[in-house]
Amino acid sequence: MKIYSYSKLSTFEQCPFKFKLRYIDKIPPEIEKTIEAHLGKTIHSALEWFYSQIKENISPSLDQLISFYIKTWNKEFASNTEITNKKFTAKDYFNKGIHFLANYYLTNKPFEDNTLEVEKEIILHLGEEEQYKIYGYIDRLAYNIKTQEYEIHDYKTANNLPPKQRLENDKQLPLYSLAIKELVGKDKEVRLIWHFLAHNKKIHFKKTNEELEILKKETLNLIKEIEQATKFSKTQSPLCNWCEYKNACQNHQENI
Repeated sequence: MKIYSYSKLSTFEQCPFKFKLRYIDKIPPEIEKTIEAHLGKTIHSALEWFYSQIKENISPSLDQLISFYIKTWNKEFASNTEITNKKFTAKDYFNKGIHFLANYYLTNKPFEDNTLEVEKEIILHLGEEEQYKIYGYIDRLAYNIKTQEYEIHDYKTANNLPPKQRLENDKQLPLYSLAIKELVGKDKEVRLIWHFLAHNKKIHFKKTNEELEILKKETLNLIKEIEQATKFSKTQSPLCNWCEYKNACQNHQENI
């Protein structure tokens, strides 16, 4: 059985050359940790802790949530953390995280949306013989009693707010919804919810079973394309500025 993740699949779609460096050549990234990644990880850890408390019928205050965030930030912060955007300092990113959590807390309280699990591991089997396995983690899974829908919540800390059409074409949460439907039944409704914390905005929609079956086929075709690939071309985009393999790419003159 061959194992894939959404990150692995999206890396190939984003840039086959980067895919080769990371997953075939297994070259360690030049930049071990960026401040953006540190911010994202710390925010996710804080919200994971917060909703774990909610599940136990404990309601942490905003001050307690911020306190957990501060402790986690300081504990995990490394002196060699790369700050890509030189207009900002580590302190700026730290304060940004506090702002994200404060807005999220005040917007979403009293947190009665029936959270089932946080950081839920999912496994999705693909192929006629289920020879492929896609794994991942859902930031938060809830069940909305009023609408009788399962909800997959995902937290984003990036500054950009993508158009809804781009989210509708994104594979990550729909793949996760396939895995949830395998557990609870294809007849159950699953709503996909993105929380864009920099904008204090929530975007959500649902996929039909027909759309999800199309996604299955598209994902299988992508896996076959990856496995049959012999050349791994470079793809230039604005993301190149933040790529952890930027120097390796610039130093390599020819496509592979």
